[in-house]
Amino acid sequence: MRNLKLLRTLEFRDIQAPGRPQCFCLRTEQKTVLIGSEHGLIEVDPVRREVKNEIPLVAEGFLPEDGSGCIVGIQDLLDQESVCVATASGDVILCSLSTHQLECVGNVASGISVMSWSPDQELVLLATGQQTLIMMTKDFEPIMEQQIHQDDFGESKFITVGWGKKETQFHGSEGRQAAFQMQMHESALSWDDHRPQITWRGDGQFFAVSVVCPETGARKVRVWNREFALQSTSEPVAGLGPALAWKPSGSLIASTQDKPNQQDVVFFEKNGLLHGHFTLPFLKDEVKVNDLLWNADSSVLAVWLEDLQREKSSTLKMYVQLWTVGNYHWYLKQSLPFSTCGKNKIVSLMWDPVTPYRLHVLCQGWHYLCCDWHWTTDRSSGDNASDLANVAVIDGKRVLVTVFRQTVVPPPMCTYQLLLPHPVNQVTFSAHPKKSNDLAVLDASNQISVYKCGGSPSVDPTLKLGAVGGNGFKVSLRTPHLEKRYKIQFENNEDQEVKPLKLSLLTWIEEDIFLAISHSQSSTQSVIHHLTVAPSEMDEEQGQLNVSSSVMVNGVVIGLCCNSKTKSVALQLADGQILKYLWESSSLAVTPWKNPGRFPVWFPYPCTQTELAMIGGEECVLGLTDRCRFFINDIEVASNITSFAVYDEFLLLTTHSHTCQCFCLRDASFKTLQAGLSSSHVSNGEILRKVERGSRIVTVVPQDAKLILQMPRGNLEVVHHRALVLAQIRKWLDKLMFKEAFECMRKLRINLNLIYDHNPKVFLENVETFVRQIDSVNYINLFFTELKEEDVTKTMYPPPVTSSVQLSGDPDEKKLDLICDAMRAAMESINPHKYCLSILTSHIKKTTPELEIVLQKVHELQGNTPSVPDAVSAEEALKYLLLLVDVNELYDHSLGTYDFDLVLMVAEKSQKDPKEYLPFLNTLKKMETNYQRFTIDKYLKRYEKAIGHLSKCGPEYFPECLNLIKDKNLYNEALKLYLPNSQQYKDISIAYGEQLMQEHMYEPAGLVFARCGAHKKALSAFLTCGSWKQALCMAAQLNLTKDQLAGLARTLAEKLVEKRKHIDAAIVLEQYAEDYEEAVLLLLEGAAWEEALRLVYKYNRLDIIETNIKPSILEAQKNYMVFLDSQTTMFSHHKKRLLVVRELKEQAQRVNLDAEVRHGQEADLFSETSSVVSGSEMSGKYSHSNSRISARSSKNRRKAERKKHSLKEGSPLEDLALLEALNEVVQNTEKLKDEVYHILKVLFLFEFDEQGRELQKAFEDTLQLMERSLPEIWTLTDLQNSATPVLGPNSTANSIMASYQQQKTSVPVLDAELLIPPKINKKTQWKLSLLE
Repeated sequence: MRNLKLLRTLEFRDIQAPGRPQCFCLRTEQKTVLIGSEHGLIEVDPVRREVKNEIPLVAEGFLPEDGSGCIVGIQDLLDQESVCVATASGDVILCSLSTHQLECVGNVASGISVMSWSPDQELVLLATGQQTLIMMTKDFEPIMEQQIHQDDFGESKFITVGWGKKETQFHGSEGRQAAFQMQMHESALSWDDHRPQITWRGDGQFFAVSVVCPETGARKVRVWNREFALQSTSEPVAGLGPALAWKPSGSLIASTQDKPNQQDVVFFEKNGLLHGHFTLPFLKDEVKVNDLLWNADSSVLAVWLEDLQREKSSTLKMYVQLWTVGNYHWYLKQSLPFSTCGKNKIVSLMWDPVTPYRLHVLCQGWHYLCCDWHWTTDRSSGDNASDLANVAVIDGKRVLVTVFRQTVVPPPMCTYQLLLPHPVNQVTFSAHPKKSNDLAVLDASNQISVYKCGGSPSVDPTLKLGAVGGNGFKVSLRTPHLEKRYKIQFENNEDQEVKPLKLSLLTWIEEDIFLAISHSQSSTQSVIHHLTVAPSEMDEEQGQLNVSSSVMVNGVVIGLCCNSKTKSVALQLADGQILKYLWESSSLAVTPWKNPGRFPVWFPYPCTQTELAMIGGEECVLGLTDRCRFFINDIEVASNITSFAVYDEFLLLTTHSHTCQCFCLRDASFKTLQAGLSSSHVSNGEILRKVERGSRIVTVVPQDAKLILQMPRGNLEVVHHRALVLAQIRKWLDKLMFKEAFECMRKLRINLNLIYDHNPKVFLENVETFVRQIDSVNYINLFFTELKEEDVTKTMYPPPVTSSVQLSGDPDEKKLDLICDAMRAAMESINPHKYCLSILTSHIKKTTPELEIVLQKVHELQGNTPSVPDAVSAEEALKYLLLLVDVNELYDHSLGTYDFDLVLMVAEKSQKDPKEYLPFLNTLKKMETNYQRFTIDKYLKRYEKAIGHLSKCGPEYFPECLNLIKDKNLYNEALKLYLPNSQQYKDISIAYGEQLMQEHMYEPAGLVFARCGAHKKALSAFLTCGSWKQALCMAAQLNLTKDQLAGLARTLAEKLVEKRKHIDAAIVLEQYAEDYEEAVLLLLEGAAWEEALRLVYKYNRLDIIETNIKPSILEAQKNYMVFLDSQTTMFSHHKKRLLVVRELKEQAQRVNLDAEVRHGQEADLFSETSSVVSGSEMSGKYSHSNSRISARSSKNRRKAERKKHSLKEGSPLEDLALLEALNEVVQNTEKLKDEVYHILKVLFLFEFDEQGRELQKAFEDTLQLMERSLPEIWTLTDLQNSATPVLGPNSTANSIMASYQQQKTSVPVLDAELLIPPKINKKTQWKLSLLE
């Protein structure tokens, strides 16, 4: 749905040269044009408008002096830096433009009619006067000569398999005699010059020749390959014209055909068969086609036509028409009329081989014209709901308008057509925001037709409905009407025919003002024209547009864009400079466009599409080049953009990676846009969406979020871009337009939670408005069913800018409950009968569904259905409930209400068999109320409620209750149901205690037994867990005899000694067994020297001091000395070994590093493999055993864990094992401080000073040794090595991998704590100063 927009025209008029031009060619590298005449060659520079070279061919005798000579072909040879010229007399001349040397490389005696070079300039073809073709190499060495007329079809001749003869075929209305008619061959067209035509395929592998057959007199097209072998001959085509052009992409060969009532451009395949056509907009014998030319990318076909003489008085014209194809329809995009008389007659034209949309035209009066086109989409630019999203497509004398707001009509169809008297060249929509549907059409006769939307007095004959029209229904469509046609009146009436495209970049800027650009004929300047409507009578058919003012711009203007909101106009020059045109000011000044940094803006490359947009509050120029580079001001933000469009505050782009991205420009900056476009993974899901390959943006439907994309073939696709949709929904929600937002969200599957989450406070304040606007029970139910606790503004649809809106109300209160309660209150106040189903849904959707309330409401409805029109019956309500809730769940809840009518009502709606539930319900009805409810609760597995009801049934049901309590472990709940002094309470407590005993929870069991008075069971429990104080309390309550109490005390003492609680055991023996001697022995065993002395003096048994206490103290001192000696020896040994192991490891690392330096080059080659190998070398020896460990039992795994750090010399983790052992020694010694302090005190007391000093010194030496050794053992390097791998500028891939591998093999994560040194608390008081 694109049109060709004229960017610039370049003219060189009245070139000073003798004779008349005959043909021309381009020198693309030098940007010059070579023109051949009957006198020779001239080279002109059209940009500087000067003649660079003149090479006369008459003087050298190659052309006759009488002016009858003719140059049939010119070709610039890039690799030979010369030009090849062929003359009609048969000379092939090589001209050097730098030295002006001429060399005749060959001569054909019979003359040359055509010279054609292959696209790669490796081969040249000459068509001779003797109807032969000569093929030569680029060095003019002949390869082959063949007759131009061949009897054979060619190598690709079709094979006939003999299925039936011509006579037996069906011939339709012509009848069977058609099979026997002789085929008549029509002769060539009357205006045909009978010259052969040659065209090459784009890759140079094939060429086609069109010639007049001498036998039949009709034209035929033959296809030859590069080896000069005939491939195929075209099927007989009546009225085939001379023009021939092979599409560069290689699929079709274009030619022309005169038919009885029309003239067509027809297409041949390589095999010579016809394949499609389109009709030229002329009557039969009205025009002749001089030539057909494809542009470089095969997208545009230029048709050069000339009027045939019909009446002597009529003025004849030539036309250059540009045709494009889309969706299998050929569109006439541009029509350029030229005069055929005098100097304006076209001599030759050609497309630029490098710039695809540049057309070069040479006229008879030494007038050269160059036009640059590019694609544009002509669309209305409004951003409010009144804009219909019109897109206009030019097709000859018709403008096809599609109204995308109304309906999406695929091209070539349209909503309506505007019929014009002349072919259309430009379409522009009004830039006025409120009149964006009005459009103006500039045709080939320089007339502007203005169409306006609004009240048309009558049916407009120039408007014809398209795909939306038809018979039998009325079209609800606002169509424009032709207001008036205006003729453009220039100040100086110069010859318009020379330059058919006088005006370009037509823009409708104001109600009565148009802007247009024209380019200077003699300099690189452009003129901006203000076209204003001249005052005229309303009933005049034709109005007039005057050029009210013109502004000269230094430079060639190739782009003009305006912003309908700010009314700014930006101009782009050919060198990329951006200018601001102050069209509203009286001075009409042109100033440089400046960026936010106040520097002039220059696009690095000229852009074919430009737009103005507000980005972050600054007005910027956006540009897209034909090479997909996208600029904002002079910053390139992306290089893969295929199309873009600005809509409201959004920028939409399609990319080469088949995505469509949408950015909000309101809060954007260059950096965010650049980052968003450069990153392949966009974090915000709103911005990016996948589209079909090759999609381009056509338009956006304002306030509807419809984005129209066109595929390469021409078909359309409508997408609703998530960013546009969410932005529109947010606007609607802010304006409290809930209905529009809801319908859009429902249609496009946007989660309905957004209605609440967008602004919870506002929603809760306007719940009633929401209900009234939606006004549909089904829609409200849909809203309820989609609700969930998740905040979708934080998960699914994060806003582009962080919102300041905070969630209202108590954060602990659930979102679902808030909405359900608020909505229910609103619906009950508006119309409870109408919204009955929605009210039921609000109960069900709460975090804890209120099914009982719902069933109760349905039950109420069953009794009395309201007589209001919108009321819902109980039947309907129940039917609806079954959609939301599982029928079995509903049945269970109805049973839980103990209402049998409700149960029956639900059961009838379910799939349950009455034989199942009726006997069960009848049995329940016969029961006593409490037992009935117990049975129901037990059936529903509501055991807490069940025992509550059963406890009210009387003592005879208690055994059943107790069994249920035991079975379901409901002791705590059951105890609350009975009085503490009742027998039932005691029975439950005993059962509870026994349960705890089975679970080995002896102390809680004892407490339960004690509380209910089961002292014997409590004593047993306390005895088992060793709670001696509680046990003795129970013994006191059981009134045990003295002997029984003594036996109990001894038992307790044994248990306490097992747990190494010697002091507690001594207290029990002394106080309850009255055996103080045994108590003293226990205290000595537990090293409680002072407590033992207390008992000795209490019972006045001083003899025990000599017999027991002193020997025990001395023995303990000896044991301590032996222990300290062994610890010191072990510590020193492990420390020495650790230092040795570390030294060995360092040596091994140095060896590895040297090996890496030696094999550095190989290491780079095999960096990955070598790192793997190094890892396997270090751990391979043990890897097998480790893998076996992982599969072992837990017991063996613990055993292996103990063995992991083996102290055996040479084991892989020996250093860790040594650290672990040293750590253990230090911690064991640290724990002795308290014990040593107590024994030192009693050693001094009993005058064992020597032994005391010996122990104190030995312990002090041991501690000092350990303190000194800590920094040596637990070094800082070890700690750092465990934390960070070897990285840095000097590290290689191998060294980094080796360090990681070493970490993996030497310090597993779980053993990292072994590298932390143990702490020795110096503040602990253990020394006795009296012994110093």
